[in-house]
This record gives sequence, C-alpha cells and structure tokens, in this order.
Amino acid sequence: MDFERQCLEKIVRLALEEDRVQEDVTTNSLIDLDGPARAEVRAKEAGIISGIEAFLLTMRRVDAELRITVHAGDGSPVERGSLVLEISGRESSILKGERTALNFLQRLSGVATLTQAFVEKVRPYRAVLLDTRKTTPGLRYLEKKAVRDGGGCNHRLNLEDMAMVKDNHIAMAGGIAPALERVRAACPEKKIEVEVKDLAELEEALALGVEWVMLDNFPLERVSRAVALNRGRAKLEISGNVTLDDIAGKAATGVDFISAGALTHSFRSLDLNLKIVRP
Repeated sequence: MDFERQCLEKIVRLALEEDRVQEDVTTNSLIDLDGPARAEVRAKEAGIISGIEAFLLTMRRVDAELRITVHAGDGSPVERGSLVLEISGRESSILKGERTALNFLQRLSGVATLTQAFVEKVRPYRAVLLDTRKTTPGLRYLEKKAVRDGGGCNHRLNLEDMAMVKDNHIAMAGGIAPALERVRAACPEKKIEVEVKDLAELEEALALGVEWVMLDNFPLERVSRAVALNRGRAKLEISGNVTLDDIAGKAATGVDFISAGALTHSFRSLDLNLKIVRP
C-alpha cells in the first residue's frame, strides 16, 4: 500500500471514530424501522468533483454491503442538480455515514473547483499553476489530489520530496552559497529550489547554477525584470499572495510557475446534498 493510500485509510478511520457513527443515538433509536433504501448525492451548484475515493471508503467502512454507483468521478464538471452518486443498502448505514462522507466530498470538490478557476486564468500563458504545503493537517494527499482534479499541478508533496532553500535556511547557513553547498553535499540526488527576495539574490542564485528559483512576494514590475535578467537559465516561480484577480497579470510576465496557497487554504466547500429517495 502506497503512502497516499495509507494516509487516506488513517484519516477516514479517524473521521468515523470522531463522529461515533456506530453510537448514533438518533438512527439507533429508529432501528426497528430500518430497511433497504436508496439515496442520491446531487450537486446544488456548479463545480468540479473530487474526493470520490474518500466518500466510497467512508461509506463502506460503515457498511461493506452498501452498493454505490459513481455518476461523476474525480475531475468531472457538474451543474446544479447533477447526479454525483447513488447509494443502495440499509437506510441506517446510509444515515450514519452521510455527514462524514459528504465532509470529504464537499471540501475536496471545493479545492478542485477553486483550482479550476485559477487554471482558467492562466490558460493563455505558459505558467503552470502549483499548489503549496499550506494544507489541512492530515488531509494533504487528498487536497493535493483535488488540486490535480481541478487541473493544477503539485509542488513538493512533503519535506522529503525536494530541497527548498528559503530565507530562514539562508540565514541559518550564512548565505545562499553555503546553504547550497551543504544541501548539494548531503542530498546530491535531490532537486533544489532557492527562494530569493530581490534581484541581487536572484543574480547570486543564477551564478551558482540554481535550476529553480522562487521569486517571493516580488512586485509585478520586479518580476518582469527578473524574467529579463534570467534569460531562460532557471525555472522561475512566483509565490506570495496570489489571487484570482492578479494571477493573469503575473502569468503574463513569462514566469514558468505560479504557486498559490489559496487553493488549499481559502477554498469554499462545494454544496452537495444527500437525500434518501422515497417511493
């Protein structure tokens, strides 16, 4: 089992324990009325679906005999009223798992939907939209998959993935050069990105052969100067307070990447609804 799947298993188990699904006092009080039922999950607004696997695993952890049909998979666009999922089985099981399963689906679909809006803004340009590590603790791999479902790309998944030499690392080492020297010596196989705060640091990083440079909170005019100074030598990434309103202007400068923490920290959950379908 890969690490991403392990994380999914753990977070679903924790979410169900948190909600005490088998001690549902309301549903258990009505257990004499239990029987077969069918439920539908529908979209109450337009968006992009993500989180289907988490939904399925959650409901099947509640009751392995539930039968679930997926009508709109991860990455699928939906409109208001679109049918996303159908669930058949014991009504009590559907009711117990409903909220936890929808919590995953709504939040991850919100990430995918916001990501798609950002992607549309940069589509005319060369820039690739990246996410960040500003994710919900425990949900990182789910949220980063949601970014992919929305058309974005993942930056590093975790601290092991690649080296990113940021301002605090530079200060810790006493400069860009000594920081790079140590990282290259310790982890020669790892890709390295260096964060710079001004054009002087950019020039220094380029002279040291850095292949990927993050322009942290650069004003737009300075980004354009950085692109001209770079002359294609390194991949340039813009980071810092990227919004839907300004991302197109930043992409127009000719940078290679734009990373937006908003994708996973400022999304709004997609409005989805689960209803038991009565004859």
